[in-house]
Amino acid sequence: MGLETQYLPSISVDCVIFGFHENQLKVLLLKFKKSPVWALAGGFVGFEEDVDQAAARILEERTGLKDIYLEQFYTFGDLARNYRAVDEHRDVNAAMGGAVEKLDFVDQRFITIGYYALVDYSKVVVNPSGVSDASEWMDVSALPKLFLDHNRIVLKALESLRRSLDEKLVAFELLGDTFTMSELQVVYETILGKRLVRTNFQRKILSLDILERIEKKYTGGAHKAPYLYRLKT
Repeated sequence: MGLETQYLPSISVDCVIFGFHENQLKVLLLKFKKSPVWALAGGFVGFEEDVDQAAARILEERTGLKDIYLEQFYTFGDLARNYRAVDEHRDVNAAMGGAVEKLDFVDQRFITIGYYALVDYSKVVVNPSGVSDASEWMDVSALPKLFLDHNRIVLKALESLRRSLDEKLVAFELLGDTFTMSELQVVYETILGKRLVRTNFQRKILSLDILERIEKKYTGGAHKAPYLYRLKT
């Protein structure tokens, strides 16, 4: 069964999957089979599928996770992206040893809808798709040249994420169920790309009255141990 019988033409979905690990904001990337080219997790929209459903399906296929934070942030429809697509699709397809006929569907002009997802890094079980043979979490500030306009998609996703930090409190999606105030501050600082004054940050977060303090985190000395927090239910 060909792609043209399963999916809508000219519309795709690209997902920027953010995770936080070792004090770095990471993006999950996939490498095309037998090719050096890295790309975001992406795919097409089925004929009987909502666009949001397509994005959620793609994320579950790649990470094994359901019910994660997912937000549509931008639509990429520049004509220039199609000029690059023809050559890059052909290069990747040739490296993979694919039939030229497979390019008929993907060589069309595609408008892609960008989503970003926020996941708990420790819970992700990465599953490269059928066209990928490797995956890697890469530091958002040190990405290689990606497929098509995927570098621009990541930058747009990061801009949207920064705007949503205070409005939607999305940073908590990158942490585990419990966390210290210092861990939360590091997430904010990493996303924003700047240092924050500790006392001001803690005062601001605690004033929101959204956290429940539960216990101290063991560090070898009870009097120095930081408190653990979790979001109020």
